[in-house]
Amino acid sequence: MRQIPTITKNLLIINVICYLAYVVLGGRGIDLNDIFGLHYFQATDFRLYQALTYMFMHASFEHIFFNMFALWMFGGVIERTFGEKRFLIYYLVCGLGAALCQEVSQFVQVYLMVADQGGTLADVMRLDTADRMVLNTWTTVGASGCIYGVLLAFGMTYPEERMFIFPLPVPIKAKWFVIGYAAIEVALALMQRGDGVAHVAHLGGMLFGWLLLRSWRKTKPGFNGWDGYEVKDDSKTILGRIRSWLHLDHDNDKDEDLNYGRQNTTSRHQQDWEYNARKNEEKKQTEAEIDRILDKIRKSGYSSLTEEEKKKLFEQRR
Repeated sequence: MRQIPTITKNLLIINVICYLAYVVLGGRGIDLNDIFGLHYFQATDFRLYQALTYMFMHASFEHIFFNMFALWMFGGVIERTFGEKRFLIYYLVCGLGAALCQEVSQFVQVYLMVADQGGTLADVMRLDTADRMVLNTWTTVGASGCIYGVLLAFGMTYPEERMFIFPLPVPIKAKWFVIGYAAIEVALALMQRGDGVAHVAHLGGMLFGWLLLRSWRKTKPGFNGWDGYEVKDDSKTILGRIRSWLHLDHDNDKDEDLNYGRQNTTSRHQQDWEYNARKNEEKKQTEAEIDRILDKIRKSGYSSLTEEEKKKLFEQRR
């Protein structure tokens, strides 16, 4: 755990604690997912804070396991690349974006149901209390929107990185992995299978992650290796003031070198190859030198060796 970056580690801990509390208190008749999960905004149990708390709640062990596994696998890399503050902001924005998209999706579903009964948009906006209570059953929980955003960031930051994905027998590039995941989610969302999975929320996390990354790369050329954009002086705009207030342009953490994580990862294979090539060359030179010394012993005896040759032979025997 000590090697996991701070924000990623804390997110893992918080999610696990929330799930354990959900399990323990659930046995005593207290449903934390109903309290902190995201309800449809017209439901009687909807609270604004749920747009934040829902992303730390999970419905089952499998649900939290796969989300936290993905967070552990990709979150640390992205945090080292973005820096602690940017990564936390990115993570939360993806989660909030996923919540917004899920609410819009559910609103469309309500409208279609009302329209099937001859109702109008005005009827949707003035649902009675009984209908609003029924809508309490629509509860969304999970960090999946955040995780899909992290996957997108990994695919955009390290598109050529090769990954082994079970059950595929060959590695695939990160960019194709992310595109494939997004395509599957789009297909499942359009099919409306009713499998209880918030596919639109997953796509929403990716959408808002993409929008935020686009914003960052336009305002900060060279961010994660993106360049070719003119620096915009937006210090007098609202977004500029927010960035200044959050010190996003002057982070004291790993933002000082935003390219560190990317350069470190993308150059690792090259460094390994150079290291192995150098070691092999040194080994060949050593073996050639030992062969020469042994040949000298066969021809002239051990006493003909110099002190340096004796030392090399002794070290090789050790």
